Amino acid sequence: MRHRRFGRLGWSVSEIGYGMWGLAGWTGADDLETAESLDRSVELGCNFFDTAFAYGEGRSERFLADLANRKPNERLYVATKIPPKNRVWPSQRGFTLDDCFPPDYIREYAHRSRENLGPLGIDLLQFHVWEDAWARDPRWREAMLDLKRQGIIHGIGVSVNRWEPTNVVETLRTGLIDAVQVIFNVFDQSPLDELFPVCRELDVAVIARVPFDEGSLTGNLTKSSRWPVGDWRNTYFVPENLSATVDRVEALRPLVPPGMTMAELALRWILEEPTVSTIIPGMRKLAHVESNCAASGGPPLDEALMKALRSHRWDRSPTKWSQ
Repeated sequence: MRHRRFGRLGWSVSEIGYGMWGLAGWTGADDLETAESLDRSVELGCNFFDTAFAYGEGRSERFLADLANRKPNERLYVATKIPPKNRVWPSQRGFTLDDCFPPDYIREYAHRSRENLGPLGIDLLQFHVWEDAWARDPRWREAMLDLKRQGIIHGIGVSVNRWEPTNVVETLRTGLIDAVQVIFNVFDQSPLDELFPVCRELDVAVIARVPFDEGSLTGNLTKSSRWPVGDWRNTYFVPENLSATVDRVEALRPLVPPGMTMAELALRWILEEPTVSTIIPGMRKLAHVESNCAASGGPPLDEALMKALRSHRWDRSPTKWSQ
């Protein structure tokens, strides 16, 4: 496993991290397999874990506390998130800071997450949604800086709404944000335009999320794919989205080199971008851990392939189903 510098915080983090939403927020999760998968990721060099209070109302955070108890000698970096008070994902234009992150609420959930995480504590505390209109409001800034001064958190981050990578730029320019989490993959290349140059300028770490486009870039979706009742993917892969996505994936398939899976290609394409500090694929099974961690350390993709992959950029705008 190769490691990268995590922006100005200077942490040395695994370039393949662990996205934990699927461990407590999707159907089909198995607690024993979850523990085995987390343990195996550490054995393979993974040391960055992204969770959130909203993933099972703290359950995902408690999985990490259990992991720390099983691996007491490992330095594990933990990024968690404060859920918006109104429980609306993503935030919407017109929402105020009081709707989502009033100061006392920020402090309350920092302490709740801290309690869930037990021996690990909070390395990075992120806002789970964001509006750049809140950038200059001093109240969130004072609350987060207080938590930093008290040693409850060590870094401040923002998880950017889907397909809105510039909806954080003014906030980054306050100088208070240490890391930004954004969707970045073969389809979603727009962070390259404006967000990443600002991150490089300010030495802000980048956490690349949704590397497989919610699973489509594993190459396993079909137009008849369905999930159990209550699974989030049913509300995202509505017929309109599923059909268009599968068509895009099939157009990409001929570019996958012999001996490489589409999932590996998706990860290695992201790893070619030096602005990215870590990628956080969801990993619910041991096989996912093994294959995703193995993507680290591979030889560079050749420029002809990179150019071809860049042509598969798919610019999308938020919709009622994109969440």
